[in-house]
Amino acid sequence: MPKMDAGKARLTVAFQGERGAFSHEAALDVLGPGITLLPRPSFDAVFEAVVQGSADRAVVPIENSLAGSIHENYDRLQSRSLHIVGETQIRIRHCLIGIPGAVFESITRVFSQLPALDQCRNFFSAHPHIEAVATYDTAGAVRNVLNARVPNHAAIASRMAAELHGGTVMTEELEDDPQNFTRFLVLSRQAASIENATKTSIVFALENVPGALYHALGAFALRGVDLTKIESRPIRGRPWEYSFYLDAIGDPRGAAGEAVGDLKRVARDLRVLGSYPAGLKRDRSNESPAS
Repeated sequence: MPKMDAGKARLTVAFQGERGAFSHEAALDVLGPGITLLPRPSFDAVFEAVVQGSADRAVVPIENSLAGSIHENYDRLQSRSLHIVGETQIRIRHCLIGIPGAVFESITRVFSQLPALDQCRNFFSAHPHIEAVATYDTAGAVRNVLNARVPNHAAIASRMAAELHGGTVMTEELEDDPQNFTRFLVLSRQAASIENATKTSIVFALENVPGALYHALGAFALRGVDLTKIESRPIRGRPWEYSFYLDAIGDPRGAAGEAVGDLKRVARDLRVLGSYPAGLKRDRSNESPAS
């Protein structure tokens, strides 16, 4: 998705958490620095900000290479009438951040968002005296630790969060594996032009009959269309029935679009969530923070 050109109106972009959250980094990466940030306390509030018009775009995480999918956001994609118009994948480097003057040896409690804590399990296994405490946001955890001024408390968040909020980075790269990337989606009320699209995301449901999923995916296999993601989610109110989320690589005006058309004819329900440029892996963690 192209970044904003100089002179155009600033986009208001909603994201979950405080300034310095990884979603903040993702918004800068995919939309550029010429945006107005709208931090929101929850993912529901982020989606609603776009639905109600107080934000032009939302940037939300959808999956992590270590912790897996963020299922609640898949559910929100289906329940809100928003469109995916872009994506990015950023390297997640977790830092241990304390108040100025804090030392690592004194830390006994560490606060962060649950997915971040899950991505640092080896760190907590190696330091069993340190208690992991889940909070609503990584950057918010940094702000709270700095406001409380407790010397033996710290937070796990980005280096950007430390710099924006005035914290001290005591150690970094706490994640279990250096190949730690999170994929973020850009959401809008309007669909994007498919002219430069290379990826299409859909959600569909099938009749519960033998071979239904096999035949559904065959539409892509017969055309050589690469599927980079397929995820099932239970349908509320219909026990043991599922929706399937699928990401297909290719021009939606070509083989990928033809495959979606074939699937539409056999699916019970199908919705195209968006066609958009596929995002590349990026590492912004060593860049200076921007507003």
